[in-house]
Amino acid sequence: MNIPFFHLAMGAYALGAFGYIVFILKPAIPRIAFFSRWTAVAGFLFHLGYFLSRWIESGRIPITSFFEAANFLGMGIVLVFLLMEFRFAIAALGSFVLPLVLILMLPVLPASSAINYVNPLLASGWLGVHTSLTILGDAAFAFSFIVSLMYLIQERQLKARHHGILFDRLPSLEMMDTLSYRALVLGWPLFTLGMFAGAVWGSKVWGAAWSWGLKETWSIATWLVYLLILHLRSMKWRGRKMACMSIIGFIFVIINFYVISRIPMGKHTF
Repeated sequence: MNIPFFHLAMGAYALGAFGYIVFILKPAIPRIAFFSRWTAVAGFLFHLGYFLSRWIESGRIPITSFFEAANFLGMGIVLVFLLMEFRFAIAALGSFVLPLVLILMLPVLPASSAINYVNPLLASGWLGVHTSLTILGDAAFAFSFIVSLMYLIQERQLKARHHGILFDRLPSLEMMDTLSYRALVLGWPLFTLGMFAGAVWGSKVWGAAWSWGLKETWSIATWLVYLLILHLRSMKWRGRKMACMSIIGFIFVIINFYVISRIPMGKHTF
């Protein structure tokens, strides 16, 4: 029942991404940005339909397999994007965000979409809190990554004095710097609370809040990288340096999510 919603969501995201790219290439086409925005909204609603129907079918929050967690990450990125899009009306964001979501979903396609039932030992509300908060934090970091890429592209065009097709569509450097920072301010507390919930859950299930396995170690490294980024921001780092740091931070997130979590070691393997 839930898989048709997943396919509809991916189709809507692809259509929305196409529309946003047309907006970049052919700005004279009327209302293409409006169409793309509401196509992205439809995709998010289909994705939410997938999530809720899978929750009903499985009887648990569906974020415990690789297929489910990647879907939740994609849905979270689109949610952050839509909040920013409706707040600041920067349509060019969609031409970067929606393609990123589709790319991040590609590794999911070979994965099994079958519903796996959780070991009763692990069936705790803390599991849902832990996974949902950390993945939402990752989603905010992904948005900061996208805006940082846009920042570097715009900065390069300004320095080269060569105004390409993106120049008039991208927001100002100051705006992108602010958006990236706001996403970091949203993501780091979510990631922190998710790690805290995981420690509480671990202490209840295994009797130890932290086991220093591969996943836990990489997670704390990711947490420290973003803590450093926020500290550097408080030290007046701005612009290009912050954009580069945000990109480095997201590399840690990608490795954690798509590599470390797939290694069959420890308690956090999908």
